[in-house]
Amino acid sequence: MSDQTARGRRRASIYDVAHHAGVSHMTVSRVLNDHPNIRESTRQRVLQAIAEMNYTPSSIARALATQRAMRIGVLIDAPVQYGPGSTLHALEAAARGVGYAVSAFSISDDGDAQIDAGVLDLVAQGVDALCVIAPRASSLDALRRQQTGLPTIVVKAEEDADWHTVAVDQRAGAMSAVTHLIERGHRCIAHLAGPLDWYDARERQGGWRDALALAGLPVPPPVAGDWTSDCGYAVGLDLDRAFATAEPVTAVFAANDQMALGLIHGLADRGTRVPEDISVVGFDDLPDARHFLPPLTTVRQDFAALGELTLRQIVAAIDGEENTHHDLIEPALVVRSSTAAR
Repeated sequence: MSDQTARGRRRASIYDVAHHAGVSHMTVSRVLNDHPNIRESTRQRVLQAIAEMNYTPSSIARALATQRAMRIGVLIDAPVQYGPGSTLHALEAAARGVGYAVSAFSISDDGDAQIDAGVLDLVAQGVDALCVIAPRASSLDALRRQQTGLPTIVVKAEEDADWHTVAVDQRAGAMSAVTHLIERGHRCIAHLAGPLDWYDARERQGGWRDALALAGLPVPPPVAGDWTSDCGYAVGLDLDRAFATAEPVTAVFAANDQMALGLIHGLADRGTRVPEDISVVGFDDLPDARHFLPPLTTVRQDFAALGELTLRQIVAAIDGEENTHHDLIEPALVVRSSTAAR
């Protein structure tokens, strides 16, 4: 049977490429992994065979060649939330592009037992590294007690001496949202915060405080929410009692778009207009945020860029990079119709 006929029936293997190029399969593997001790003429012959046979190395073949599982273990807090779920999907897409698979373990509110179970599950799969997405302070405290010996990357905006960290700059995003309101003349800007066990919620609240302090404006007590639209609705329905301020609130920065959506609904049900009476800004830029009534001014996170940057850190750590890094991606303010000048 000819090579042409064989390729028509099944995908070419590394052994087919080796036979076509007249070399061993180990030589093909060395070429695929950029081994330095290969003659240039041999390298070119193998590359030509790869191109002619439309060969794509499988993750199994790469694992055998590199002595790696080619699998990343992910511990993810609250995967149903938009930010964590989008980060996981972006990491999976970036990983597939370089031949890695992703195994995810979801963490609920069960505390240390969930962390222990997740780490054991992922380590048992022989993963090459661990990644933690959207961690809470309590979940990282539990993880610090684990001794896996695996490279670990944490997706959070606060720097950490123990691990590589990467994130969208939550504090900068919050500052841009509040600065936008200040520039439109608002002087009493309230904050509907996320749960403060979450690092992202802490950073967004910190950015709100920083922007108000820089402008010399009062910092009213924030209201701690739970990320849900229902929470935002309850606050909007009873805004005066929720925010104890000396002056009437003219703008609210909500820590995510879902709470902003509920907030706008609650304000509407009590007869308060957005943005004529109160301006509202969210965070995340949900796909539906432009269809809110009114369309929502919010902070957009580039999850595709976050997934690629996270993967680069993971691969560098697997390759032996020992110095911890802290890399941030700048978010973007998206101005729509839910904010207006005072």
